[in-house]
Amino acid sequence: MLRVAGRRLFCLSQRSSSTASTFAFHTLSEGSGGSSSATRSADLSRFDSYHRSLLRGFASQVLTQGNEIGFGSEPATVEAVKTPNSKIVYDNHNHERYPPGDPSKRAFAYFVLSGGRFVYASVLRLLVLKLIVSMSASKDVLALASLEVDLGSIEPGTTVTVKWRGKPVFIRRRTEDDIKLANSVDLGSLRDPQEDAVRVKNPEWLVVVGVCTHLGCIPLPNAGDYGGWFCPCHGSHYDISGRIRKGPAPYNLEVPTYSFLEENKLLIG
Repeated sequence: MLRVAGRRLFCLSQRSSSTASTFAFHTLSEGSGGSSSATRSADLSRFDSYHRSLLRGFASQVLTQGNEIGFGSEPATVEAVKTPNSKIVYDNHNHERYPPGDPSKRAFAYFVLSGGRFVYASVLRLLVLKLIVSMSASKDVLALASLEVDLGSIEPGTTVTVKWRGKPVFIRRRTEDDIKLANSVDLGSLRDPQEDAVRVKNPEWLVVVGVCTHLGCIPLPNAGDYGGWFCPCHGSHYDISGRIRKGPAPYNLEVPTYSFLEENKLLIG
């Protein structure tokens, strides 16, 4: 605003000097008989109207009673405060105004709208990806989700313990006598009746989670009254198929999800 005011004052000084020189020229011509008094009065009226337009203000044109233009004894801002009016006249001297929907500005408007929508879509996509990644399992969890075990080194009649998802898993390679003993049990005498064929995929291999179903203790393999597992904490006995036979445990040992990749390759999980 100060820069515009200084520019207007500079124009005012230039106009004043040119008007004064014009007035002096007409005065000299009058002495020589070339101009009339009507011409001088017209120059003075133009000079006065120009200065009025410069002093009128920058943003608004106030209409007061008795004045068609807002030029009075008080500044334009004071008159605008005293007599508010909805008729606003913008100063187009230093600003070029375009009507709404001007074709020359349509390309810029499309560019701004398209750029804004592209930014919004990118932010939305980033938020969705962040949400999906946060809900997916981490790498360490995925690494523990499955476990591959080599069965070639396990001798018949022995039990190997591996760790899967933070829990011990018992893998027992049963002999022919173990298989016959597991199938000869009367299901009516079991607390949690289950056939041996339901608990194994291959009769030679028994895979169970090594956590006692009573209070979460870890049973000892190849122990107990039935040749399977024994929990020394509270005296639960499991048979060669991992079924509860004696003690406070309510259920059989859990059978995890597993599959045979090859003849001697086992995948748990």
